[in-house]
Amino acid sequence: MKICVAGLGIIGGSICLALKRAGYKVAGWNRSAQPLEYALENGIIDEATHSLTDYDVVFVALPPKATVDFINNNSFKDGAILSDICGVKEPIEKAVYKKERNFRYVGCHPMAGKEVSGIENACATLFDGANVILTRCEKTDVSAFDNMRTLARDMGFKYLIECSAKTHDEKIAYTSQLAHVVSNAYVKDEEIESCIGFTGGSFQDMTRIAGVDENVWASLYLENAENLSKKIGSLISSLTEIKKAVDAGNSEKLKAVLKDGRQRFESGKNFHPRPDIFVQKLK
Repeated sequence: MKICVAGLGIIGGSICLALKRAGYKVAGWNRSAQPLEYALENGIIDEATHSLTDYDVVFVALPPKATVDFINNNSFKDGAILSDICGVKEPIEKAVYKKERNFRYVGCHPMAGKEVSGIENACATLFDGANVILTRCEKTDVSAFDNMRTLARDMGFKYLIECSAKTHDEKIAYTSQLAHVVSNAYVKDEEIESCIGFTGGSFQDMTRIAGVDENVWASLYLENAENLSKKIGSLISSLTEIKKAVDAGNSEKLKAVLKDGRQRFESGKNFHPRPDIFVQKLK
């Protein structure tokens, strides 16, 4: 199986390293020269890609618009598996199926990462024990999906979540995008300028992802704007409820609001199966 990874950032580079660790040979493609040179010099890839039609599997590790451009402006091997790893899925899926394709598409989203970027931060163990989401629809090729499941297992993922692109984007608006929005907003308080010595684990948890690349995340937010806006509105409503209780000095109301949050958190730690989401243990 000949594999190519297009987009050699931290995730693309980690895909290369995880696959090489599993015994696969991996080629690389990148829009700029420096990451490609770094990948070759440091053994992250086995070769630079010359023709995408040579590969049985192509991972596209690029931002949403660049992913669509890459898919539309390149030729691929007949029957190849093409899998994007974008943080949004519906826009990519819709773009893929706008016309007939000679490749088989499977959307993929590794639920792993770091607060830093760049191929120099890639590592073979990034996905060990992590979750991976594969999206499918009525047009998804069964054998291509099965091959992606095998590759996910070989890369070290522990759980595979199967769902539609629509469900993926609704869930990710809450579990990933809203968390990044909150972290970004949290550090804009003037107290950030003089907090050294006053911080503990809760501060570190809240601020860890505040420094991510705005160019990457702005595009993800806008591609999933409707879902994300709803979640921001829900958060504002919850914060407003807490603020009103604090402003009024209403101890009973404040305790009730906080208790509700605690109980919802405890309930959320339990798995509540949904008919449109399938979870499978890989390891």
